[in-house]
Amino acid sequence: MTPPKLIFGWTGFFILIGIAAFAGDKTAEIDAYLSKCQEYSLFQGSALVAEKGRILLEKGYGTANMEWQMPNAPDTRFRLASVSKQFASMLAMILAEEKKLSLDDAITKYLTDYRKDTGDKVTIYHLMTHTSGLPDFDENFWKMDCRLPFTKDEIVKKYCSGDLEFVPGSKFKYCNTGYYLLGLVLEKAGGESYGDLLKNKIFIPLGMKDTGLERQSMLVEKAAQGHYLGFQGYLKADYIDIDNAFSAGAIYSTVDDLYKWDQALYGDQLIKKKPREKYFTPLLKNYACGWSIGYYLPESGSDSLTVHYHSGNIQGFNTIINRIPEDSITVILLANIGKAPLKEMTQAIFSIIYDKPYESPKKSIIPVLAETVRKKGVVEGITQYHTLKKDSSDYYSFVENELNMLGYLLLQLDLLDQAIEIFKLNIEMFPEAFNPYDSLGEAYMYKGTKDLAIKNYAKSLELNPENVNAVKMLNKIME
Repeated sequence: MTPPKLIFGWTGFFILIGIAAFAGDKTAEIDAYLSKCQEYSLFQGSALVAEKGRILLEKGYGTANMEWQMPNAPDTRFRLASVSKQFASMLAMILAEEKKLSLDDAITKYLTDYRKDTGDKVTIYHLMTHTSGLPDFDENFWKMDCRLPFTKDEIVKKYCSGDLEFVPGSKFKYCNTGYYLLGLVLEKAGGESYGDLLKNKIFIPLGMKDTGLERQSMLVEKAAQGHYLGFQGYLKADYIDIDNAFSAGAIYSTVDDLYKWDQALYGDQLIKKKPREKYFTPLLKNYACGWSIGYYLPESGSDSLTVHYHSGNIQGFNTIINRIPEDSITVILLANIGKAPLKEMTQAIFSIIYDKPYESPKKSIIPVLAETVRKKGVVEGITQYHTLKKDSSDYYSFVENELNMLGYLLLQLDLLDQAIEIFKLNIEMFPEAFNPYDSLGEAYMYKGTKDLAIKNYAKSLELNPENVNAVKMLNKIME
């Protein structure tokens, strides 16, 4: 798509009127789609969609705080979770331009107390690209330990100082601990706290007045409350000491501020063209520096378009930013309900922009099944699932993750037998998907049925040899 040429006179006037009307049609369609997602409890949050430097839609949906029924708005502040990582990498690029560090420096140049046998092999660039080989936070950290008040030194010692899992630079493995260390490196190199570096070198220059690094004791005005879907409806998200997320995921922002950030990435305001190209160049697994790099096919027979994107997920929040630089398209979705299907929603919005067909949102099957399981038992719930799948597939969603989420809701309530039956149903529906087997293995592990836990984790690993969790759990069971 190319921007319209300005043609003067009455002809040009009518051409511009037509363009404005076309943009208005897109806006109405995107708004109708997001409103339907809200109606079906798939999304509540704030959204911004822009094309060719023009904002098509900027709007809040649902409530920022369900207890107080405060509405979401474009200036509502959300926890960004892992969308924060692109700012840490940009800060590293800025400090490199200022000659305060080199991306090829070993992290022990700045973290002098870090273990040298591993730290001497890991560079700043390895941290930025998830190729460090460092072990990530374990599952228990995000479920339990993240609630505890750790100092930075305690986090580093307990979670960020393990043995290397592979030679740095040889493989990709998503690593929050690497980005935690990156923040500490930037503080040492920049001579200020990480929050002040972000503020002084990115947020203030770009006019991002509603963005900052959240601290546990901080009051954040106009902040959304995180929520998640429980067995009997939406609940307040579990507590987390946000200091533990630090440079891996503790930034808060708004859709408006993130659009300022998006627009700045087209120019030299933060860094020059050459380092900016490095910033967006993927190394392994199509991951660059705090950004994943994907592709979108606007129409059959055309060339694919590059997409810069990243998502984030932290207790009660789900976020995503997508940008197609060739057409200056930006889609920002910030949700204060966990597990919102933001990737699918983004694809639908792209389809609206490019005038392609897309699937209308469907209502989650979880609340209906949960109510039946709660009142009549899991056997009746399974019967209802099959009936609705046969008769109401145009209205309800029957994707793999629906049953998986229901199973975990039951697992959280220690209803192990019911959870196992739901996970088994998911395997019946999706026999070639690895995750249902992984989930069933976890349920059997909690139940103490080790042989069945091993069998299902092994099957999950067979279907997906890169399932790190299955390897970890199998080793744990067999200890």
